[in-house]
Amino acid sequence: MDKIAEIWSRVERSLFPHLQECLSVMTLQHRRLALVLEVVRVEEHVRPTWTQWRGRRRKDRKALARAFVAKACYNESTTKSFLDRLRVDETLRRICGWEMRSQIPSESTFSRVFEEFAQTALGDATHEALVMAYLGEDVFWHVSRDSTEIDAREKPAAKPKKEPMPKYRRGRPKKGEERPKPGPTRIERQLTQTAAEAIAELSVICDVGTKIDSKGSKRHWVGYKLHVDVGDGGIPLSAITTSASVHDSQVAIPLARMTAERTESLYDLMDAAYDAKLIRGFCHQLGHVAIIPQSARHGKVEPMEPDRVRRYNNRTTAERFNSRLKDEFGGRMVRVRGKPKVHMHLMFGVLAIFAEALLGLAI
Repeated sequence: MDKIAEIWSRVERSLFPHLQECLSVMTLQHRRLALVLEVVRVEEHVRPTWTQWRGRRRKDRKALARAFVAKACYNESTTKSFLDRLRVDETLRRICGWEMRSQIPSESTFSRVFEEFAQTALGDATHEALVMAYLGEDVFWHVSRDSTEIDAREKPAAKPKKEPMPKYRRGRPKKGEERPKPGPTRIERQLTQTAAEAIAELSVICDVGTKIDSKGSKRHWVGYKLHVDVGDGGIPLSAITTSASVHDSQVAIPLARMTAERTESLYDLMDAAYDAKLIRGFCHQLGHVAIIPQSARHGKVEPMEPDRVRRYNNRTTAERFNSRLKDEFGGRMVRVRGKPKVHMHLMFGVLAIFAEALLGLAI
């Protein structure tokens, strides 16, 4: 809390008065963006790709990184429309870091630099640093775990053919017959893997996902799936992007491990899709209490205790986060292709929501 109060003091006493003197127009939206950029400071995590010795001078990557966060805050659908806004909005342009209109890079430069940011995982590095810096010593009561579908404008990849399983006669094996034992499942392997190792095994290609909505109807989409851990107050703590077909339970353990390495929490709130003994056991190993309603696929559903029902109601923070990301920060307007770029596009929105939630600006 002391660090958050320090940000407020610095912004109110120094940043806003300075911007008001330098800029002709300072709207509420401009102040909101300036505050988000002051918290995120994404430019400090831009990694130099190579040292320039000769030739044409490269465009400022730090200003471009701030511009991508601004694009998410303004919920612009395309880079072209955001460039048009930059050309006519002097205040926005100067907040991003360009004094003159002629300094604004071209659309192709925006696209090329965005790919650089995606390949260097700028969004993940910035988000992890923010969580560790501002929340690393805090303890959250609840962490809500959920996923949301991400529609993409690309063709689904063909599913790899599975190797045929050897066929055996029904019943007990014959005397002397040896049958190979089945290997450990993915969730069983994740118990001994690091978060990075577990994430590396998850599918990240564009494919078709299926989800049953609240009305019991099946919904199909082509694209990806974003898995998030959201703390009290709607603060995103961890985020992983996978193929649309990856089941939520396959991401629970690496996501929980990532969040546990960044901050402390007491209760893990998950829906019935995460109902598995291994997931509950892993949460217990972390010192957490897993509150997961029983799934109907396991037979008779036993109702939860009243106190757990009250705590489980806090899981709506993850649902509200998913709605805000899609409706206000570009989550519905993914125009890039490939998992690294899609994840980078979503992470700019995650960073903006983190800053607003941290300062209590989210409703």
